[in-house]
Amino acid sequence: MIPGLLVVLLLAAIGMPLFAVIAAVALLGFHAAGYDLIAVAVEYYRLGDKPGLIAIPMFTLAGYLLGESGTPRRLVRLSMALLGWLPGGLAIVAIVACAFFTAFTGASGMTIVAIGAFLYPALTRASYPQPYSLGLVTSSGSLGLLFAPSLPLILFGFVAGQLNTTPVVTVQDLFLAGLLPGALMIVMLSVHAMWVGRHLPKAAASFDLGEVWEAVKDAKWELPLPFIVLGGIYSGQFAASEAAAITTLYVLIVTVGVKREIRLPQLPSLMAEAMRLVGAILIILGAASALSNWMVDQEVPNKLFEFTKTYVHSAGMFLLLLNAVLLLVGMFMDIFSAIVILTPLLVPVAVAYGIHPVHFGIVMLANLQIGYFMPPAGMDLFIAAYRFKTGILELARACIPFFLIVGGSVLIITWWPWLSLALL
Repeated sequence: MIPGLLVVLLLAAIGMPLFAVIAAVALLGFHAAGYDLIAVAVEYYRLGDKPGLIAIPMFTLAGYLLGESGTPRRLVRLSMALLGWLPGGLAIVAIVACAFFTAFTGASGMTIVAIGAFLYPALTRASYPQPYSLGLVTSSGSLGLLFAPSLPLILFGFVAGQLNTTPVVTVQDLFLAGLLPGALMIVMLSVHAMWVGRHLPKAAASFDLGEVWEAVKDAKWELPLPFIVLGGIYSGQFAASEAAAITTLYVLIVTVGVKREIRLPQLPSLMAEAMRLVGAILIILGAASALSNWMVDQEVPNKLFEFTKTYVHSAGMFLLLLNAVLLLVGMFMDIFSAIVILTPLLVPVAVAYGIHPVHFGIVMLANLQIGYFMPPAGMDLFIAAYRFKTGILELARACIPFFLIVGGSVLIITWWPWLSLALL
């Protein structure tokens, strides 16, 4: 098996796609264990037999439709009416609007393009320092990944739910668990924004109830979305997959039929673009599921725990080491790949240390989201560099204060499990 692994690593180094690397390792593992290699192909077939998985393409399509509509503008207007009168109000508006939008689109890069495109010029016109403005719009794109119904939350819930941990991980629990940790990040960044903007002119002279009402009316079709998702699920009216289908139908009717901001001829190209993202996720998920089955069969998680226990003697030490490892992984690997590869390996080890698997999931996602705006491979750095015609190194320096603030909040989330588990 070793020569085969060396060949795979060599191919990976010269650009072999990640899903192919994972599938190749799984094939080598099953071959070495004496299993029929059809086991890898069977995992792709099994994906179609998992009803909860339909939530991923449904929410992805809803996010793409929202991104192409006037939703970003309406969200910014509402946030401005509610928060623009505060010191640093415009920066807080950017933080809140980006978080909400990313939660529904599941793609932080889309947030940078859709919302950052007009918030960055607004911030610079309002005399915010350019490095702060660049760092804000680049880092805020990933904030919504802990809020329902973000794709990373759903994907982690799906993968971890197959591991039969005690307690069992569900998407519904993760939707609740991400609320307080996500709110903590927004509050900490908002406090920093108030300090940065303390001497700058406010975006709004005072709180204007009339403007708030007009902004609410303007965004009246978007405001029900969180209640459709969370209210429907936790009232027991429908499952997460059903909530995804209802949300997509609602967004489709509003954007195409009511607002008419998306024309019917645009739908095929939007659907194709959304499904390309879904296809990439599913290809990696199928290969990673096969690799996961091989690792479980070979008792790799148990062996990893026994090895780790020799050097790491407490759950606290394990979580500290986990933060460092996940931060490093997030800097080099996209969040979807990291979830499907690491979750089957690390969740059993975390549970063995007595860590609640839902809390572990929030800690994992909170760390990985930082990787979106960290060099050398942070996707949001490249998207922002292209969108704002700025160098990668300049953007990376601009993101340093935001890395420290979000990193500090991740440590609080890690060491204070109550934030993740209080609402369960």
